[in-house]
Amino acid sequence: MDELPKDPAMLMSFLNMKLRDNYQSLDELCDDLGIDRQELLDQMKKLGMEYLPEQNKFW
Repeated sequence: MDELPKDPAMLMSFLNMKLRDNYQSLDELCDDLGIDRQELLDQMKKLGMEYLPEQNKFW
C-alpha cells in the first residue's frame, strides 16, 4: 500500500478511476495490485470513505 497516493482526495480518485476503468470489483483490484482488502477498507474508513459494492466505488 506504500505505492498508493497519500492524499485522501487523490487516493479516492485513484481507486475510483481504477475501479471504473479496469476492475469489476474491489477484490479484483486488491488481488491485482497486491493490496490487503481489509487494510484498504480500514484506511479508507479512517478517512471517512466507504466502498459501495453496488456502484463499485468509494464514497
